[in-house]
Amino acid sequence: MTFEAGFADAERAATATTKAVAVLAAAARQFHKAAAEGDILKMRRASERLTTVLESTRQEIGNARSAWPFGLEEEEKYLKESFAAEILEVARKEGLQIQQRDEGLVVFPSILRVLPGDRAARINRRKVQGIRPTRLARLLKAIQLRKPKATAEAFLEVLHRAYKLVAGADYGKTVALSTIYDTLTLLPGTSATYDQTDYVRDLFLLDRSGVSKTRSGATYSLPASTGTRSARGTYSFVAPDGETVTYYGIRFSEAPE
Repeated sequence: MTFEAGFADAERAATATTKAVAVLAAAARQFHKAAAEGDILKMRRASERLTTVLESTRQEIGNARSAWPFGLEEEEKYLKESFAAEILEVARKEGLQIQQRDEGLVVFPSILRVLPGDRAARINRRKVQGIRPTRLARLLKAIQLRKPKATAEAFLEVLHRAYKLVAGADYGKTVALSTIYDTLTLLPGTSATYDQTDYVRDLFLLDRSGVSKTRSGATYSLPASTGTRSARGTYSFVAPDGETVTYYGIRFSEAPE
């Protein structure tokens, strides 16, 4: 049993309960009308109908309460062990390019993380309590169609400030992007809200944005150097077309006098 199937069963049970409650409300209105008119025969018939409909409604409510097939421990176990695989399958059926990374599921330009203890997910920095797989896939697709809020220009300014701190008097040399990330996340807890997948996503957006200069006129490049010969110290990102892009270092050059 998948979460999607479980949610579908619960939804069907809720729909049946809603209909049963509507029938019960109609029977109650009939009883009310008969009482208002003083029609004893109609009151008795309406009363009998209320009893019958009430039992049916109780049954539907019971069905709804038991429709969700997962207990507390089963929910958490599924979220930890199987939910990511289900999201991968559903997202691909929706035509989304999706890849599993250490920090979560990457669907350009979003990162989805499963939060088993909270029975929730996080898309980028937004916590999402509604985790039906088809709903999450629709959210990811909608985000993919929107323009990103964070600007490449603003991110480049942040990178430049961090680069100057690291490079110091050796301004102009290549600095490993992993060192820049460490500088950006020095404060306790920062890496939890801005992890390395967020970082490489922003690098990719900057790289493909066409932005090449800071406000002060400094230009940047992302040299591969020898760092891309091994996975250590490099960052990889899956582009919308499925291409894997790898980054290693960054170098700034001051604007000419």
